[in-house]
Amino acid sequence: MGVIGAGYVGLTSAACFTHLGHQVVCVDNDLSKVDELNRGEVAIAEPGLTELVRDGLGCGRLRFTGAPQELSDVDFVLLCLPTPKGENGDADVRMLNEVVATLPGLLTPGCVVVTKSTVPVGTGTRLAETLGPDLPVVSNPEFLREGHAVEDFLNPDRVVLGSLPGNRAAAERVATLYGETNAPVWFTDPASAELAKYASNAFLALKVSYVNVLAELCEHYGADIRDVGRLMGLDSRIGPAFLVPGPGWGGSCLPKDTAALLRTAEHAGVDFDILRDAMKANARQRAAVVRKIRLAITGVSDGSLSGIRIGLLGLAFKAGTGDLRDSPALAVARELARSGAVLTAYDPGVEAVEPDTVQVVDDPYLVAKDAAALVVLTEWPEFRELDWDRLAAATERAVVVDARNLLDPATVGEAGFVHTGLGTDPNRRTG
Repeated sequence: MGVIGAGYVGLTSAACFTHLGHQVVCVDNDLSKVDELNRGEVAIAEPGLTELVRDGLGCGRLRFTGAPQELSDVDFVLLCLPTPKGENGDADVRMLNEVVATLPGLLTPGCVVVTKSTVPVGTGTRLAETLGPDLPVVSNPEFLREGHAVEDFLNPDRVVLGSLPGNRAAAERVATLYGETNAPVWFTDPASAELAKYASNAFLALKVSYVNVLAELCEHYGADIRDVGRLMGLDSRIGPAFLVPGPGWGGSCLPKDTAALLRTAEHAGVDFDILRDAMKANARQRAAVVRKIRLAITGVSDGSLSGIRIGLLGLAFKAGTGDLRDSPALAVARELARSGAVLTAYDPGVEAVEPDTVQVVDDPYLVAKDAAALVVLTEWPEFRELDWDRLAAATERAVVVDARNLLDPATVGEAGFVHTGLGTDPNRRTG
């Protein structure tokens, strides 16, 4: 099979399909990346991915190239191309369209074209009409979590395959590629497959925005969001995932996919205010975290931070990845920098940020030096295990704003820190 695009989805797909026993050639137009990958050098920080790439190269089933002509005799081509958010919120599919235009003169008739990129609803039908009966099109959206992509690919909750009625046989052929995973396979039409991807990500975003607003409500009434979230999660219809407050949702998928779904609704004349409100709540949440930091340091929510040194624990949009795309943690950091704060940050997955508004260090204890406060912005589990006595001794003031409710307040309190979380009252005790 062929994979076009050696980004996050394409590289994971290529490596994992190789692991499942398939011969894979992966094409990318970045020749320096191709050379690095052929040497087994993987720039993406994803557990298990480097090992799978090197195993595939070693056994000869995986190779990388910059020459699309090498796809001429493959049976399947996976389109794994970026579809970023455009200026108006629509997905930008120009790169996808450019590649698709080259396929009729490149691929052997009968080759199945598989869209794994997250694409606007209707794309599968449009591509099928463009490519004609000789190149059947199947929509196969990915549901990979950054930091767990290899695990999710090899142990998927479901494999979704969307095809037009005349292309069902092609979809069944694609299903055989996943045979070793023993995953449930769902056959549907292209529009349903495409919408399922957007709907899943947007629903997760709704949950995060919902719990962040609940956290604010908890603070008003003296409730504890940790208890509220746990009690909600015990309901099997709801579940505990995505019910922990934080600085908001971000990353490469949720922001662009919620925007694209909202634009899809607008094009259809459908009022989707609940999604629009979640996006507004997400934008407000970052400002709310900054106000909480101001309050913890200055005693007032609009206090000046000019010249104040703050230590940040975490910059990536979530733990397990170094991805800074639409990171709410980085958005909070930049707002603090604009307010005149002097920032030092540590993140296990991040070496530097652009523009250079934050000094990134390689030792978590350096962030505490002369800091007026520490702020936890990414939920890396190892932050719980830091020597908080040592951190307290290095700070100017032992204050920690836990924007992920990651820390044990008692543990950091014993070290001398004043702990502030989201949706919690530090003086409240439950029985």
